[in-house]
Amino acid sequence: MKHLVQRGLFAFALLLAVAPASAQDAWPTKPVVIIVPFAAGGVADLLPRIVGAKLSEKWKQPVIIENKVGASGNIGMAEGAHAAPDGYTFVLAPAGNLTVNPILFKHLSFDTYKDLTPVTNLAQVPNVLVVHPSVPVKTFAELIAYAKTHPGKLNFASPGAGSGAHLAGELLKVDAGIDMVHVPYKGLAPAVNDLLGGNTQLMFAGISTVIQYVKTGKLVALAIASPRRSPELPDVPTVAESGLPGFEVTSWYGIVTRAGTPAAIIAKVQRDMAEALRDDDVRAKLASAGLEPVGNTPDEFAAMIKAETRKWGDIVRKANITVD
Repeated sequence: MKHLVQRGLFAFALLLAVAPASAQDAWPTKPVVIIVPFAAGGVADLLPRIVGAKLSEKWKQPVIIENKVGASGNIGMAEGAHAAPDGYTFVLAPAGNLTVNPILFKHLSFDTYKDLTPVTNLAQVPNVLVVHPSVPVKTFAELIAYAKTHPGKLNFASPGAGSGAHLAGELLKVDAGIDMVHVPYKGLAPAVNDLLGGNTQLMFAGISTVIQYVKTGKLVALAIASPRRSPELPDVPTVAESGLPGFEVTSWYGIVTRAGTPAAIIAKVQRDMAEALRDDDVRAKLASAGLEPVGNTPDEFAAMIKAETRKWGDIVRKANITVD
């Protein structure tokens, strides 16, 4: 009898030991939501839909994309920061929302670094410096020389104060020692349209946004703002190659989730996303949108966020950038 009791207790203890692991392995048992803090149709919306479709196949559960628009992405970020830490809500976070907005916006309803935790950097988009054909330059070096002899005469466009394009222009001003005037717009489309019309002279933009205009001669590509050249514009040198070593402005889109989400779920999501990013069909779809897959680990992504926050924080302070 004693032997049977001992066996029963052992079996019960074993059941308790494996139950959490079994429950963890069963995740997800319901739909997973990825909040996108911007409107449908753009790159920030397309990326999680492409990856989400592949994850849905693997997880046997729907991956739902919810667009929560407003306040420079802060509304969607806040919803993710206030979600339950159960591994069923994630946020697609563009670089600016994790590195610049916490500096620019002083009264957010959440703490970016305490309420959210990094999962992975999904993908990045190389930026290119383009000018209107009316600017009498053909190379990056010629642009810098022209700017130095015409201080304050060049206007550079951006989708808004504190945007990636704005910060890129301010970084160029600091690193190259030139004086240009920032012209902010309410969105990417009007900024590009005014550049095409010659109302502004230059702009940093994702290659996928302006490549059609470069190929038709409506804009001139001077330099790629990434560490290496782009296969889409192989003849265009990098800014570093053109005389400013270390200059890099790459747009990226990461995945974050509510702080306190079980580490095992975060690790699984990162692994599965990285696996999805290696899929040939996914890579082809991302390439057609000008996206380069990344899929780094949570620790690598956290270190990246920290370094980028420090870098852009310095630019925000030097340029005295503020938002309403």
